[in-house]
Amino acid sequence: MSDKSTAPPQRLFGWLWRKYLSPHWVWLIIALAFMAVEGASLGIFAATMEPMFDRVFVEGDRDALLSVGLVILAVFLARAVTSWSQRVILTRINALTAAALRGDLLAHLMRLDGSFHQANPPGYLIERVQGDVTAINQIWSGIITGLGRDLVSVIALFGVALSIDWLWTVIALVGIPVLILPSFIVQGYVRRRARSSREIAGRMSTRLDEVFHGIAPIKLNSLEAYQSRRYDALIDQRVSAEVKTAAGQAGIPALIDVMTGLGFLGVLIYGGSEIIAGDKTVGQFVAFFTSMSLAFEPLRRLGNISGLWQAAAASIERIKSLFDAEPTLVSPSDPVPAPKDAPSIELQDVHLTYGDLPVLNGASFVAEAGKTTALVGASGAGKSTVFNLLTRLVDPSSGSATIGGVPTAAMALADLRGMISVVTQDALLFDETVRENVLLGQTDISEDRLSEVLDAAHVSDFLPNLPLGLNSPAGPRGSALSGGQRQRVAIARALLRDTPILLLDEATSALDTKSEAIVQQALDRLSQGRTTLVIAHRLSTVRAAHKIVVMEAGRVVDQGTHEELLARGGLYADLYALQFNSDG
Repeated sequence: MSDKSTAPPQRLFGWLWRKYLSPHWVWLIIALAFMAVEGASLGIFAATMEPMFDRVFVEGDRDALLSVGLVILAVFLARAVTSWSQRVILTRINALTAAALRGDLLAHLMRLDGSFHQANPPGYLIERVQGDVTAINQIWSGIITGLGRDLVSVIALFGVALSIDWLWTVIALVGIPVLILPSFIVQGYVRRRARSSREIAGRMSTRLDEVFHGIAPIKLNSLEAYQSRRYDALIDQRVSAEVKTAAGQAGIPALIDVMTGLGFLGVLIYGGSEIIAGDKTVGQFVAFFTSMSLAFEPLRRLGNISGLWQAAAASIERIKSLFDAEPTLVSPSDPVPAPKDAPSIELQDVHLTYGDLPVLNGASFVAEAGKTTALVGASGAGKSTVFNLLTRLVDPSSGSATIGGVPTAAMALADLRGMISVVTQDALLFDETVRENVLLGQTDISEDRLSEVLDAAHVSDFLPNLPLGLNSPAGPRGSALSGGQRQRVAIARALLRDTPILLLDEATSALDTKSEAIVQQALDRLSQGRTTLVIAHRLSTVRAAHKIVVMEAGRVVDQGTHEELLARGGLYADLYALQFNSDG
């Protein structure tokens, strides 16, 4: 996904405030109030320097000694309480905001079409959900702290300085106009560098995702050094980008340091001469010097906010661009009820293209209700695309796909997909227990019903060999189970869903002979009473289908029973003869 948006930071932060921060506005105000007290306390502390030096140290007033000391103690007690309180409140708001943002973003991403996920790899999206949200939350809390505490500190301290001598204050701040132009230049630079850093972080996450999911072929092909070099190159790019971002963010505070040094020099020369002449007291100068010195650090942090603002904007615009992406495959506003019983399935002159690549070219066939229909043909004939059409992972460019006489696009997506169970060659299991991989979050399934499904899918056969039985972890992507075991777990899922339509995509092609026989028994039981579509390259597995649909280059070129197709000759007979001779 492109991240070339250049929306103004204030608009991006406005979106963040309206959607995620405004629900916590009461606690934010309380936190800001604590910050204001903490910030103002520095001004009070600086103001105590004048009586402490003039009345206590110079005049020797013992009564003032205790009163000044108690004021200073009260200042630091107030700072302790308010500092602790505002940090706890901000941490809670930060955590709640991050949780809401991550949850909403994940839910939105799961709604987007398959084409979006093909264009945006998992690692990229993981970095958006994890890294960008973390960056945003760290920065907005820093900005609020700066505005709530540091701004009040600077105002209070400058107020003390102005009350002592307005001209000294003007001299101390004489360099501020010099900061204006460089600050604008630095802000744009920081935003560009921060955007680049977040983009590189996404590529790094993608690389890690591919490495860990492809660890077996990496080892088999001795690609460890190659993959390390590719990742190291990304690390170097990110280090460079982050150093440049940090350099830009530090630019304004560095300029403030220069300005402050020049201001102190001017005040020291001008104010020192006034003290020598007796026009000002030592206490006034110490109070002024203390207030300006204490203002130095919060002023630097405020100067850094402009860089933080731009860095946060770079992450917010990337996340907002994801929220702005809308799915095109959605439920109709007035959906038609889905058929109840095992329905017929029909494709009528369906055309479909992926970009400029035609995949289906006028495909038409009928899968009769309650019967098994097999789709056969060479790779690229369009068989899997038929499954994607029926489940509305894609929509046809023209023509129609109907289930029980109802167009797939006329049904609510949840109703349509609730009618269909899919078992594929690569059964996707989650890194959960075997039990959870069968139930998939269902909580209303009785143990008797679960046992029945496990027996029917032949999952019960291998449970005694697992260390914790049904509660054994399946491992990442089911890696703790064999291929046949993963297939049987997937079949148990389908049995538990008990849907009227079953789609089987090469469900046994990767299994050994023994595992295939067991899984095929489970599939035969699963298919009973359901409208079943089967994709198979091994034609021996579909000879018993009620109908076989032969596809080539996105078209249906023949259909009939196994015997009828062999008797007619043609593509099916050629494919069968080729496989038979190869097997022989």
